Amino acid sequence: MAVIGELIRKAIDFYGFVSSDPDPQEAQRAVLTQMLTKARLTAFGKKYDFTGILGSDDPVNAFQAQVPVHDYDKMHSDWWHYLLEGHQNVTWPGGQDYFALSSGTTSNSKAIPVTEDMLEAIRKAGMQQVLSLKNFDMPGDFFQKQILMLGSSTSLIEKEDHQEGEISGISAANIPAWFRTFYKPGADIAAIPDWDEKVRRIAEEAPKWDIGSLSGIPSWVEMMLKEIIRYNRLETIHDIWPNLQVYTTGGVAFEPYRQSFEKLLARPLIYIDTYLTSEGYLATQKRPDTNAMTLMVDNGIFFEFVPFTDENMDEDGRVREGATVLTLADAQENENYVLLISTVSGAWRYMIGDTVMITDKVRAEIRITGRTKHFLNVVGEQLSVFQMNDAMQKMQETFSVDIKEFVVAAVQKEGEYINKWFIGTDREVDAAALMEKLDAELCTLNKNYKVARSKSLKHVEAEVVPVEHFYAWSEEFKKLGGQAKIPRVMKEADFLEFEAYIKTLA
Repeated sequence: MAVIGELIRKAIDFYGFVSSDPDPQEAQRAVLTQMLTKARLTAFGKKYDFTGILGSDDPVNAFQAQVPVHDYDKMHSDWWHYLLEGHQNVTWPGGQDYFALSSGTTSNSKAIPVTEDMLEAIRKAGMQQVLSLKNFDMPGDFFQKQILMLGSSTSLIEKEDHQEGEISGISAANIPAWFRTFYKPGADIAAIPDWDEKVRRIAEEAPKWDIGSLSGIPSWVEMMLKEIIRYNRLETIHDIWPNLQVYTTGGVAFEPYRQSFEKLLARPLIYIDTYLTSEGYLATQKRPDTNAMTLMVDNGIFFEFVPFTDENMDEDGRVREGATVLTLADAQENENYVLLISTVSGAWRYMIGDTVMITDKVRAEIRITGRTKHFLNVVGEQLSVFQMNDAMQKMQETFSVDIKEFVVAAVQKEGEYINKWFIGTDREVDAAALMEKLDAELCTLNKNYKVARSKSLKHVEAEVVPVEHFYAWSEEFKKLGGQAKIPRVMKEADFLEFEAYIKTLA
């Protein structure tokens, strides 16, 4: 059967060669034009005169001038609630068969429309990811191995005229027929809603599979691998899956998990970053010599970039009216931007809540730097999750511990704000010593934080707790597995509730 894998590899080499990457700026103009044309007769298209925009000398500038920036609350209250009530042709032609329920780090209550055009775009993005494997020099037999995708349940919630679930579950429920031969854990296990039951069944079935690649959020994939190893009495996961070579990660930064993740392996894997959100498949890593991801510039999504400055953002982390908004053509490398997207699901100039940095404009490559509401900036710290992750990696090296989860907030103590951290580790460590080193590292990484520490931020504190406490909180108040993510930054009220719960576990 190795000859089949070799044929697939050669086909990928061929199609990857003939379908070379498009010019990002030209592709983006074409995508916007196609979207405006298709949506011009929707209620949204008529209100904002998409027909007139298309007839203007510069449709991109006209689009930016006429259509306001939206966040979820505005998009839902003005438009999407009509879709949930059964109306059609609201922000995209037709009605919606699916709604993605967000289980990200800021809200559990979002219902985001997923159209057939978006499902097709997600499938095409997946193919782009597969085609990019030609750049990773994979052997032919890799392409006949199975792919284990650990996502949310494919057993969706049935409503009167649509179904609801997390985007990974919706996507898995709509995988192409040809892919089902390779897909694990298979339809029956994928439909199990209970996390513990799903992982138990995966551990039981694991010896029957020949897995070549994994995909899923790092924390949940790691927990799954630990259970497979425990249940089957293995030393490493390669004892049962010797052909495992690739891990496709996403949802949160992988680096905080790398050290503990690799303890479960006999040898390191090829790690490929992806950017799949409830709103669409936005980017994927296409080459091995970077950890940046390439935007899907020709696949049903138009990207815009708002400089992440106080002038452009309000106190709630929303883009201000009249803010500077740039296209990919005008944005600069190595600057922090709030990402806006317009999509074939009928999101228009929509702030998904992520901040990104363009690392290579010619290749349209980006890195996620944080969340608009997950920058700590109560007393001038201006700390990004990107910088926090870097600092935590240094703490792992300094103290020889795994730090996979952490959360921080600015809280009032004795009339002044302090930064209070909870840090999840695999073993005991001196919290005061760790905080001293962490504080010093953050001062090195961020000059604004250093200034704040000499003025308004007089004190910092940390508590070190078992990482399982974070997962217990997630199970109690959010959920386990799937697309669920644990926030890195909390508002004071949420943090105090989190702290109170953690103390019940002590």
